[in-house]
Order: sequence, then structure tokens, then C-alpha cells
Amino acid sequence: MLKLEYDKQQIEEVIDRIVHKTMNMDLTWDWPCGVAYYGIGKAYEKTGKEEYLTLLRDRVDELIELGLPKVWTVNACAMGHCLITLYNATGDQRYWDILMSKIEYLRHDALRFGDNVLQHTVSANNDFPEQAWADTLFMAAYLLLRVGVMEQDKDMIDDALNQWYWHIKYLQNPSSGIYYHGYNNITGDHMSGIYWGRANAWAAYTMSQVGSVLPQCYLYPKYIDIAGSLNEQLAALKTLQTENGLWRTVLDDPESYEEVSASAGIAAAMLERGNPLHSKYINKAIKGLLANVSEDGKVMNVSGGTAVMNDVDGYRNIPKAWIQGWGQGLALAFFSTLLVSDQIAKDGAL
Repeated sequence: MLKLEYDKQQIEEVIDRIVHKTMNMDLTWDWPCGVAYYGIGKAYEKTGKEEYLTLLRDRVDELIELGLPKVWTVNACAMGHCLITLYNATGDQRYWDILMSKIEYLRHDALRFGDNVLQHTVSANNDFPEQAWADTLFMAAYLLLRVGVMEQDKDMIDDALNQWYWHIKYLQNPSSGIYYHGYNNITGDHMSGIYWGRANAWAAYTMSQVGSVLPQCYLYPKYIDIAGSLNEQLAALKTLQTENGLWRTVLDDPESYEEVSASAGIAAAMLERGNPLHSKYINKAIKGLLANVSEDGKVMNVSGGTAVMNDVDGYRNIPKAWIQGWGQGLALAFFSTLLVSDQIAKDGAL
């Protein structure tokens, strides 16, 4: 099992600071809010603190009352994760109905290409024709899987697994094990061909969840691809961790800055995978991530929203000065899972 070094009380205090700072942000109904509130949901589930559920419920109710977006996008479906938390905790049908409207969009209206692969969309426009981005795995594939399991809907589960299968084929370099940021199906290339840190976090974190979410995962052939992909990716990523216990915004570029949302997502994936050989890398990450949480709960050094940039300088120059919902959420996912890491037991077979 994992051999980890941390102070439980310190981690609980850090989670509390991050949650309250996040709830002070003016996040609206879109993917930054979706990732942030996913993290708060994880904090509630792992700590059992009813205060976190109350904060989440009150804010989501306020957003619903103010009015939801008229058109869904793949990225905005990330808000579905906190709706699962709220529905499971309260049984309120409103949350389920909104969640299912997102699922209906993903299944019937969202743009797709090739073998039913979801195209990355951030608006009502066709922003990125036939492009697959790693982000979609968190915003949509993971959501489809969670709801598919809840509904015992085989078609939805198969659709979710199909998203991982093709994103693996499109984005993971079989030689290095690392993920590119995006793939353009029209041109058949990875555009600038950058190993973006947060893309690898989206891929690693979501893949690490599949085995625990999906009952009898070993009966699904595409899960074997997911497990194999994640194992190769994490084996590669551990070699790219910096001395500070973090990962860079361009993973293999020593001139790129250390980026905390990617680091939190990658470290959380290592936690969930439960490989004891990763213990030393997780311990380094614990120190590195704690050093990047301010006294008032801001997760620092998180890169801003990032398209598939034209070159490495584009990634190097994305600012990291400002608080971001995805930084808060991924940090909460890591620290919350750390609290229950002694309950993670994997046999390593898959």
C-alpha cells in the first residue's frame, strides 16, 4: 500500500481554507465553476462536513434561480458533477433534471466526429472543428460514466468508455506515454504537438477514477486500454516531476514554469491508482502543493485558460497570477483523496 507522510489536521485545515476561498469566487455556470464545485463535492464526501454541502447547495440554488445557460456546451457539462453530489445528498429532483438535460445534450446534440468522438466545444459555435482535447475527458466522458453507472445504462457506459478509448488513440504518444494537448482529425496531427501539463492531468485523473466508479470494470475490454494507458502515462510522468514536487506547464520543457493545477491532478491520479512505487512522488507532491496554497486558501501558480497554442512560447506565456476555479477544484480533489488514502487498496493487476 501507499506509504505517505502528511499531517491529517493540516490537510483538513488546508481543505477548509480552499473551500471558503472558492465559495468567495464569483463563478458562474460553466466549466471553471464545474471543476471548482467538483472539488467541493469531493471535500464534502471525504470529510463528511455538512457545511461544505450547505455552501454548495446554496450557491447552486442561487445560480439556478438566476437562470441557467440556454445552450449547453461540452465544457459546461462539467457542472453536472456537483449536481450528482447534490442529488445523492438531498434527493432533490431539480438537480437530477438539470443533470439529465446535460446528459441528453451530450448523447444527442453535442458535435461528434469519427467513431462518435465528442468534439471539444466551449460555446454554441463550432469553435474547434473535429478536434479532440484532453479536457473533454473530465467535462463529459467522466460525467457520462458516473451517470451511466447510476442509471445502469449500458449504452451510456459504453459511450463514456469509447471517449477514453479514442482520446487515448488520438492523444497519447505510444513512445513516451505522455499526452498531447489536442488532436485535429481534419489535418490528422496534434497541431503544435505540445505535452501540456493540465491535459495530462485531465487524462490521468479521469482514467484513475474509472476502476472505482465502474463495477466489474475488468469485464469491459476498453477498460483494459484505460488501465494500460494510465500505467504507462504515470510511469512517464514520474520522471518529469521537478525537485519541488510539481510538474511544468509544458512537461518536457525546462524553461516552462511549474503549474499547480496540473500537479494536483497528476498527483491525485497517482493517489487513486494506489501503486506503492509512487509513494515517494506523491510525498514530494504533498510538500509542493502545500507550498502553493496561500493563507487565505488561494491555490497559486495556476495557468489561465489555455487553448491549443501555436508553439511552446504560447504556453510559457499564459499567466499564472490569478485564482482559477480549476486550480481550486483539482487541489481539493487531491487533498480530499489524501485524507482517505489509507483506504485505497489496489492489487496492481489492472
